[in-house]
Amino acid sequence: MSLVERPLPEPQSAEAPAQRKELPWAAIAWFSILLIIAYYPILRHLVEQWSYDPDVGHGFFVPLVFGYIVWGRREKLMALDWKPDWWGLGLMGWGFLQAYIGMLGAEQFLQRSAFLISLVGLFLVLGGRALLKELAFPLLLLPFMIPIPTVIYNQITFPLQLFASWVAEILLGLINIPVLREGNVLVLASQTLSVAEACSGIRSLLSLTFLALVYAYFFDSKVWMRWALFIAVVPIAILANAGRVTITGILSEHNTELAQGVFHEMEGFVIFGIAFAMIFVLHLLINWVYKWKFAKEAPVV
Repeated sequence: MSLVERPLPEPQSAEAPAQRKELPWAAIAWFSILLIIAYYPILRHLVEQWSYDPDVGHGFFVPLVFGYIVWGRREKLMALDWKPDWWGLGLMGWGFLQAYIGMLGAEQFLQRSAFLISLVGLFLVLGGRALLKELAFPLLLLPFMIPIPTVIYNQITFPLQLFASWVAEILLGLINIPVLREGNVLVLASQTLSVAEACSGIRSLLSLTFLALVYAYFFDSKVWMRWALFIAVVPIAILANAGRVTITGILSEHNTELAQGVFHEMEGFVIFGIAFAMIFVLHLLINWVYKWKFAKEAPVV
């Protein structure tokens, strides 16, 4: 009996590269173009408002951050099992109908929020609930690019103006600067200061909340930390702007020009930086307490 030599099979690598799934590029391109065409007039006016309204100037950064986060998750998105959920078509139809009603009633918030509804519907159609779950956080950032409705804005700003004026009155009195408060107006010896909407805290509240969420996402892996900083932004923004009013009152006693014009605007940027620094310090403090408590409760081996 003869033996026939047979070549041994080549050993397969244990680290063979995983097969990448093909994304539905045709459907993505088609639905995206359709969405942009349908909402182009609404999106154009929104971008224009970002350029002249300082309350929503951060809106330019929201889509960029959204795109950056999505790009950073591209490997996870490629690994998903993309199963179209046709309920997304109904959601997109709801968005189109809401946008149409908003245009008839000249209600910009309805129009702009309709775009977000249709965008969620688009992701649902393309990849189903798995895709929507993976993109949940970046999608939650998108509402920050839409200005608050005027009715709600007015209801929020006036109480904040009164609070900032009240805090400034107390602090100025503590440092022996005579002041008389009438609503949101502070009467000083040198001049009369009116606490405007810009000093109410709402502008910083919107920008700081967006910034705090993005900061927590990139610099902390704990999901609950995003909620902690989100809640903490509210008192920080309000107190920071109350401090801005107080500082304005102090500076105006030395030079009235420091309470207006470019000096007042620069003061706003400085206060915004201080408010973000407070968020940063709070984040460090929460992490320190968390690690201390975790180390205290850890069993000793």
